[in-house]
Amino acid sequence: MARKVLLVVPEAPAPGGTAVVDERRIDKRGIRLGVLDNSKGNADHLLRFIVDGVKSAVPVASVVTLRKDSVSLPAPADILDRLTREADVVVSAMAD
Repeated sequence: MARKVLLVVPEAPAPGGTAVVDERRIDKRGIRLGVLDNSKGNADHLLRFIVDGVKSAVPVASVVTLRKDSVSLPAPADILDRLTREADVVVSAMAD
């Protein structure tokens, strides 16, 4: 007796639009790198690995690392404001 299996893939279809990408120039002094740690376990280790990779690829003038208090809540305005002021590029990651 044959059985039917219904497979459901919970993925949304890819949007049909195209992204507009501006070329960014890196200042000779280097980029100001922002790091947003979402406070999930091991995110700090993953972000450190990413920062080291960025530093080996492009000049980095400074790094500002900020950590959210809760993984389940958005970053507070003061953290976002500081990253806006002090960073040209922001990296965020999750880990476990």
